[in-house]
Amino acid sequence: MTSDVWLPVPAAEIEGLPEGFHYRFWDGGQEFPADPADCAFYVVPYMKGTEIAVRPLAAMTSVRAVQTLSAGIDHVEPGLGHLSAGVQLCNARGVHEASTAELALALILASLRGIPGFVHGQDKEEWRDGFYPALADKSVLIVGYGSIGAAIEDRLTPFECARVARVARSARTTARGPVHPLADLPGLLPSADVVILSTPLTEATQGLANADFLSRMKDGALLVNVARGPVVDTKALMAELESGRLRAALDVTDPEPLPAGHPLWHAPGLLISPHVGGSTSAFMPRAKRLMADQLTRFAAGEPLRNIVLTTH
Repeated sequence: MTSDVWLPVPAAEIEGLPEGFHYRFWDGGQEFPADPADCAFYVVPYMKGTEIAVRPLAAMTSVRAVQTLSAGIDHVEPGLGHLSAGVQLCNARGVHEASTAELALALILASLRGIPGFVHGQDKEEWRDGFYPALADKSVLIVGYGSIGAAIEDRLTPFECARVARVARSARTTARGPVHPLADLPGLLPSADVVILSTPLTEATQGLANADFLSRMKDGALLVNVARGPVVDTKALMAELESGRLRAALDVTDPEPLPAGHPLWHAPGLLISPHVGGSTSAFMPRAKRLMADQLTRFAAGEPLRNIVLTTH
């Protein structure tokens, strides 16, 4: 049985790692730290893209668990066909909720209260006073009610929203109220002042916010995307922004990184942050705790947390 563990953080910097493994540091560099065939547990380098994430997978003939440090797994999925049956893929549930929810609220508040305009006004020494929209009394729709969506609602609670509606892949009931299935979206969109996308990227959610979706949003509504760029149809969004009917705040874009010269950079009513929802000081402590906990479970033969799928 192989005992190599590939980590994107040096093992000496992670407290609580179990003994008995050979820890290999690999953060996506050109050279592999050891023979991938000897790797039993692979922690995918964070935010390095699909090409790097999947590069060693075909040679990892002994791997039994693949752990991402992101909530989404879409960057790893293209390489899963190379793996043997029975490999468990785990995500980073519990790592990004606080940071991503913080940014979602920051984007909403900045967009509604006109913060980008104030920054431009400060640059030009202009006093841009007046009345601006508040989050208070607004109707909010959260599309993607997993752990991040729930964390966003936790932070919305003190802001006196008129209503928060929740949508997920399937209907269920929570302590805060019902969660609607995706099929209910057409009836929910017209009443939402703020629509927050926090879904994983799947076949069902790719291009979810398309021209039809956006056309159902009320005039003046704000679209916030902290999910993945391809959840939104960029061309359809551009048309709505250029018409002035909708506003948006995007932490993720399609394409990404957004290249210089792309029309989204200068679209009216748009605030862009460079995919930093999870990239805060809160990330590394939580990521290290997750790695130590998962590897302790792996060493003891106990069930891993956050299993998204098992290869077959």
